[in-house]
Amino acid sequence: MIPIECIMRKTTIRVRKMYNDVDIRYIRQDEIQKLLDLYKHLHKDDPELNVDSINSLWEQICNDKNMHYIVAEKDAQLVASCVLVIVPNLTRNARPYGLIENVVTHNDFRRKGYGTKVLRKALNIAWEHNCYKVMLLTGSKQEGTLKFYENAGFKMGVKTGFIATP
Repeated sequence: MIPIECIMRKTTIRVRKMYNDVDIRYIRQDEIQKLLDLYKHLHKDDPELNVDSINSLWEQICNDKNMHYIVAEKDAQLVASCVLVIVPNLTRNARPYGLIENVVTHNDFRRKGYGTKVLRKALNIAWEHNCYKVMLLTGSKQEGTLKFYENAGFKMGVKTGFIATP
């Protein structure tokens, strides 16, 4: 039987900012449709996925101890998310490193701090796992987006990123 939480060891934290109440936590396995709905705000041109067709992939993701799907929930709706992947490593004294992908905030909930909170939670998880660094790429050149990542704790220009596609 598949556990309701993707990884049972993961915990929920409560974050409050002024009167806005939001939970920053790991995604639950039964929230796949909510996540797919949120991803519509990330890549509008992506084809829509059918939950039934990706069940085995989602189960695989949920059972991978190195995959960390962090979400912000407000009023029973997922409003922001990111994915942290922790990569085992044989350099840097065998310390792992982290990769963050699929950073998204629902259009109606931007500029409220939810995206920053999920990124900071991802960084805290990486540091708890002794990662020596966490990397994040963005395709955006917009100054506001770049400032968003800097304000969340990332430094621009430390390394040069390259992308290869098939």
